[in-house]
Amino acid sequence: MGGFFGTVAKSACCADLFYGTDYNSHLGTRRGGMVTYDKELGFRRSIHNLESTYFRTKFENELDKFTGNSGIGVISDTDPQPIIFNSHLGRFAIVTVAKIANLDELEKQLLDENFHFAELSSGATNPTELIALLIIKGKSFVEGIENVYRSVKGSCSMLILTENGIIAARDKLGRTPIVVGHKEGAYAVSSESSSFPNLDYEIDRYIGPGEILHITADGITQLRAPEEEMQICAFLWVYYGFPTSCYENRNVEKKSINN
Repeated sequence: MGGFFGTVAKSACCADLFYGTDYNSHLGTRRGGMVTYDKELGFRRSIHNLESTYFRTKFENELDKFTGNSGIGVISDTDPQPIIFNSHLGRFAIVTVAKIANLDELEKQLLDENFHFAELSSGATNPTELIALLIIKGKSFVEGIENVYRSVKGSCSMLILTENGIIAARDKLGRTPIVVGHKEGAYAVSSESSSFPNLDYEIDRYIGPGEILHITADGITQLRAPEEEMQICAFLWVYYGFPTSCYENRNVEKKSINN
């Protein structure tokens, strides 16, 4: 499992990004990472191993480096993330919550097409890098993300930090949730709605299955409409989800009690 958090604001985003990502810590124990975008300094990233300590203790002493008004963070039980790319789509950073059943098949396909993998994790292909390579095969971010939807057997939700805001894309069947929050001068997007209250965000909407949004501090643009079919993971309500979180307007604690 894993969880992510992103925010884009009209002021510095570091504090919200740090605490918002930490509020997803119950979803993973292996790796944590954050990246911000600063118009003058570019992308600023760190990734740490969380197997022997907590997210906050790894990142709290280097928060000064995360400058800028937009950023994304992730708690991952799989690969080191975020990954930063420079491509024909522009420069971007990406985090994913994914389970790719056909990773070996896609890896071979990309290698046969003369792509290469640079982010080897414990000697194996980094799934987030593979997702990014599938994206840059498209002529646009939307076309690239739709390529992910067509290619991946399993599930994949993602946040992409660009030089002009955040692109949020939910798994085509909605297996893993994404919720959008809003407060004056800022938007946030997260795996868990429980990350919002202490940061003064209110739930704005739940992203639908396969839906793609472009989020800036000024508002939200829908880039792809949601699918009608949904197969959200039931374990969110009975095992993974934080008790105060809501998925599809259903509270985890109440849903668990009712079941």
